[in-house]
Amino acid sequence: MVRKAKRSRSLRRIIKRTPGGISVRRHVERQPKKAHCANCKGLLSGVARNRPIRMQNMAKSRKRPERPYAGMLCSRCMRAEIKKMARSQGVADNNTPI
Repeated sequence: MVRKAKRSRSLRRIIKRTPGGISVRRHVERQPKKAHCANCKGLLSGVARNRPIRMQNMAKSRKRPERPYAGMLCSRCMRAEIKKMARSQGVADNNTPI
């Protein structure tokens, strides 16, 4: 029988076959879902996919990309949002990359 700490249902049970031909049951932490864009609901790339306790111990630069709206919007929606904000402020210079 497995030890008490491994009997929790928060751990996934995976049956693996070892090279010796023996079936072994492994207890693995569940992975959280991938992060989604708040606008288009697409998957966010560059955002870590860990449990909250592991996220606390990570550096901020490893948790999400270094850009505006990182971790909330995908790059496509972020670009559209910045353009929309620039248009509302009246920026009409076409030479400036946005």
